[in-house]
Amino acid sequence: MERTEIEEKVREFLIDDLEVEEEKIAPEALLKDDLGIDSLDFVDIVVIVEKKFGFKIKPEEMAGVKTLKDFCDYIETKVNA
Repeated sequence: MERTEIEEKVREFLIDDLEVEEEKIAPEALLKDDLGIDSLDFVDIVVIVEKKFGFKIKPEEMAGVKTLKDFCDYIETKVNA
């Protein structure tokens, strides 16, 4: 899967499912502080990622994921593994 396709799918579910304001979505945006993603949103993200990308997120693998770029990098490595 191409990086642009991953970024577009992530952008779509952030806006549509988590109601993140589109102008806040940027590679350097912090998931928690800038995008307002909390622990309840994370549960939704796990379900959405499983449906859209076909793999399960392991919480321990997300430890170093702070920004939207980190998150897309993580998805890219799992999808293209």
